[in-house]
Amino acid sequence: MKLAIKLGALSAANIGIVFLFQWYVLIQLGPGVETDALFAGMAVPQLVLAVISGSLMHVLVPLLAGESEDRLRHDAWGFLILIGGLFGLLAVLLYTAALWWVPLTVPGFDEAGKALTVELARIQLIGMVFAAVNGVQWAAYHARQQFLWAELTPILSSSIALLLLIWALPRFGVIAAAWIGTLRMGVQTLLLAPGMGIPVRPDLKSAAIQQAWKRIKPLLLGTAYYKTDPLVDRFLLSTANSGSLSLYYLAQQIYSAAGQVLNKAIAVPLVPVLSMLHKAGDKTGFGRAYHRKLLQVGAISLAGLLILGLLGQALLTFLVGHGNVSASNVTELWWIMIWLGGMFFGGAAGQVTSSSFYACGDTVTPTRMSMLTYTAYIPGKVFAFYYWGVVGLAIATSIYYMANLSLQIYLLEKKSVL
Repeated sequence: MKLAIKLGALSAANIGIVFLFQWYVLIQLGPGVETDALFAGMAVPQLVLAVISGSLMHVLVPLLAGESEDRLRHDAWGFLILIGGLFGLLAVLLYTAALWWVPLTVPGFDEAGKALTVELARIQLIGMVFAAVNGVQWAAYHARQQFLWAELTPILSSSIALLLLIWALPRFGVIAAAWIGTLRMGVQTLLLAPGMGIPVRPDLKSAAIQQAWKRIKPLLLGTAYYKTDPLVDRFLLSTANSGSLSLYYLAQQIYSAAGQVLNKAIAVPLVPVLSMLHKAGDKTGFGRAYHRKLLQVGAISLAGLLILGLLGQALLTFLVGHGNVSASNVTELWWIMIWLGGMFFGGAAGQVTSSSFYACGDTVTPTRMSMLTYTAYIPGKVFAFYYWGVVGLAIATSIYYMANLSLQIYLLEKKSVL
């Protein structure tokens, strides 16, 4: 429990600083073309990271957990070389083709908005490479159950970035925000480097790497499909009123921030524990740990939504109702968050259920399920946005997350591990 509190506090501090970063950009520039372009330019780098880095964490931590220090270090360096090279190549390809693919993601922007989005996306592609490497470094720390330094490094790098932003944004505008965000990822890579240990010649044919590839294939194929959700959002919202994309993105980020606190405090420490229980064949211990954490996350999420409903508008006015953010912007943001409530509850609790699958080495079941629900979700989302705008988009998203959570709970209860 003490570890969960410490991790939750560190995660909350980090997310709070990241939120301050985005908050400062928003109140300085106001919801409009520049902020819409900045957040739209993040879409593809974030998609690639969600597909690759997210999959890596789910696969690498269970594989590395419980291994000898020497074996862990060799495997970690092998993963780092492979991932660093893959993302470096991908960044070069996306950077070169940005003039072609970026405008396709924001069809509602005018030509100036599209050009700005291209420039900002290219800058953020560099940060994508550092973030991918960070994923391997985090996996090495988590496999050793050394969570505290891994959670402290983002706080340090984000604090440096925030100070730079306060100085640079009034002087250089939105371009400074993109470059400083990239620099933050680079500093984080340097701070996490000690966790890799002394560099070794990687064994790219090791059993761990072969097993990782076997487990990650279904995740890559599936997440490449259903993680396009933010890209679809940016595509649709680019046709809405100026600033709507920024407010919707901010609502998602607030929920994602709260979800990450719960994930770091509860779901992340759970993975190596469940992995070792599964390897030991302790079904009773596995089921007890899973159910306890699922109930904890569910209760905390419901309490958060209750606070949002009762005090949310006042809190949002205090948090973001400054500078170029008007009272009507705050009201719109609050209503978006109300209708997106299912995303928060389903996403937070879903971290526990999906982590339980991954701890067993089962990446196929949750991936197939998500692909099926996503296939039904996309046309429903487009229909809802066409008829009811941003509100329809938010409600469709909530339904999707809650349906996914319900199906994961059902499928996990049917598995023989419980």
